[in-house]
Amino acid sequence: MRVSAFALSLLLSSAAVAADPPPAGDTPAGPSAKTETAAKPDPDVAAASVIESAQPQKRTIPFRRSRLNYTVTPGTLTIRNDDGAPTASIFYTAYTMPTANGRARPVTFLFNGGPGSSTMWLHMGSFGPIKVDASIPETMAGPPFRYGANPDTLLDVTDLVFIDGPTTGLSRPLGKAEPKDFFGVDKDVDAFSRTIQRYLSKYGRWNSPKFLIGESYGTLRAGGLSTALAEKGVQLNGIVLVSTVLNFADFSGDQMLVNFLPTYAADAWYHGKIQPKPDLMAFVAEAKAFASGPYASALQKGGAIGSEEKQTIAAAMARMTGLSPEYILRANLRVNPDRFQRELLRDRRQVIGRIDSRYVGTDIDGVGEAPSYDPQAAAISGGFVGALNDYLFRDLGYQTPLSYRPNNYGGIGEDWNFQHKSAEGPQLAADTSVDLAAAMRQNPRMKLLSVNGLYDLATPYGGADYEVGHMALEPSVAANITYTYYPAGHMMYLDPVSSRQLTADLDAFYARAQ
Repeated sequence: MRVSAFALSLLLSSAAVAADPPPAGDTPAGPSAKTETAAKPDPDVAAASVIESAQPQKRTIPFRRSRLNYTVTPGTLTIRNDDGAPTASIFYTAYTMPTANGRARPVTFLFNGGPGSSTMWLHMGSFGPIKVDASIPETMAGPPFRYGANPDTLLDVTDLVFIDGPTTGLSRPLGKAEPKDFFGVDKDVDAFSRTIQRYLSKYGRWNSPKFLIGESYGTLRAGGLSTALAEKGVQLNGIVLVSTVLNFADFSGDQMLVNFLPTYAADAWYHGKIQPKPDLMAFVAEAKAFASGPYASALQKGGAIGSEEKQTIAAAMARMTGLSPEYILRANLRVNPDRFQRELLRDRRQVIGRIDSRYVGTDIDGVGEAPSYDPQAAAISGGFVGALNDYLFRDLGYQTPLSYRPNNYGGIGEDWNFQHKSAEGPQLAADTSVDLAAAMRQNPRMKLLSVNGLYDLATPYGGADYEVGHMALEPSVAANITYTYYPAGHMMYLDPVSSRQLTADLDAFYARAQ
């Protein structure tokens, strides 16, 4: 089963940056990697030249009236199949500190999603010691891009390992493996599971408290990893889901519209379409109750809905979303996210962002059905790509013949296999909430944090609440779940106020999970 292009577009974790085509003779990243001159190296030769690289450096940053002294290690790990043959060289950047109390420090594995995105966004924008300055919701100023010490880093609480998935960043297939061997929900989970196990073995971290932080499609990956790792004896202390999608089915049909409506309300509030402005959290709570109640009921009636009820629902939607009742009625009460992005500020000839709806842009005309680009993606992509390459290759001096791929969307095309062998059996379209629920039942000590931005039109917070809230957990296990919300978008960690609160919430989460 193929997921629709619309559904897939909702899952891309951030900006669609042009993918870098693989240069002839790509080999494992690192200073000792050998460069093959043939356009297509002999697989045996490539396999024989596998080398794990690591370039540790001592660094320090100011932090809370003191300093953090840490080691940064950009490098590669070799993952192998069950026969011991190498299949991929996986690039990672690890930030570690010595323990201060004799106890093993926690280690957290972080990854973005896509599928096909590198982990550049989390690495350079979220919890590491270095952060890109994208604090204002508008187009970043041109080069040189600003990045520096991150006041909201988690490094004081946990070691951090940012992993680029196969074919993204500096990660590449090895030996007889091909890119398509990693293009699928289960293939991807397997590759990340082997990468995490390899890191634990290489650096002696099997007895450390272990956490996962996944963003966007990375949350679906984290759900799958919760059972895949448990089956290998890797017990997790906690999982953080940032901008969640666990079930592809929720990106189609009436449930999708129910999930998105509270985000429409938040967007309308932010852009001044709700006057006078009520309290934001009370307003979105009202919208969420309406969406899961009267609105969901009206949609389920289909063509049997009466004219009077339809008019009443349209009027309520208009009050909450800033759209006109006439437009809502013409859309048969079903306004998809693309249309909403274009319609909300049509009177201003502006479109709003998908990843973060606080961003606005202009389009080719004022009558289009959907935006032709994402204003948020266009506003930050150049800054992140430029800063990552400058930091990695100039500042850290990492050596490799490869080019860093921000994403491999173009390389994946429609080849991604969305089928999934879940904890409860085969699925035509992946729903890893099933795996996550099974892992939480089997490990009732594991904690879960659901992190969501109110202005996210890619993975709406209403969808996260619905999916996590429908895992059929007993109350004693469901008590391990915490939900947090921030007045920002999909990448809420870019917003200074939200980032500060998120760090405090994560500090508390880590304390509970150990």
